Amino acid sequence: MPQTSMPRRTFIATGAAALLTAGTGLVSPLRSQGLAPSTSMRGGANNYRPGAPVVDRIGGGGFMMSGTVRRAGDGAPLEGIRIQIWAHTTEGRESDARSHGATLTNAEGMFQLEMPQIVPTFGQPHGHLAYDSGDFETVFLRPVMASARDTSLAAHFVLQPA
Repeated sequence: MPQTSMPRRTFIATGAAALLTAGTGLVSPLRSQGLAPSTSMRGGANNYRPGAPVVDRIGGGGFMMSGTVRRAGDGAPLEGIRIQIWAHTTEGRESDARSHGATLTNAEGMFQLEMPQIVPTFGQPHGHLAYDSGDFETVFLRPVMASARDTSLAAHFVLQPA
């Protein structure tokens, strides 16, 4: 009988999904421990600009940055949270003021901001996102895109009260 191989990533994702949906009782202990806070990613604060303005869109658009913001512990969505976003794009470098902007989360804790297409810098297409408004601990995220051809990227924050 021929053997089929399953990539490690698929195996882990499938196993995790099965554990969370099987009703085995394993979900309850995980929930009782609460949702762990996000930790800042290495390189996430590169070219950060304090006080970047809240904008409707960065540049000409064409790429969608989105995500969620939840409170550590209970996972409640957080409304009105300011998330700063910046990246190296087809219209500017990470260090350019025109490549920075901020947006606010809605009642479900979701945010999105359209911006120009992210392009690789230092070999990796990636975005930068930050929460730094004071009510919660500061978090910098630096998610890397799977492909430079992707037209969206998501990042999810879990914030710990300051």
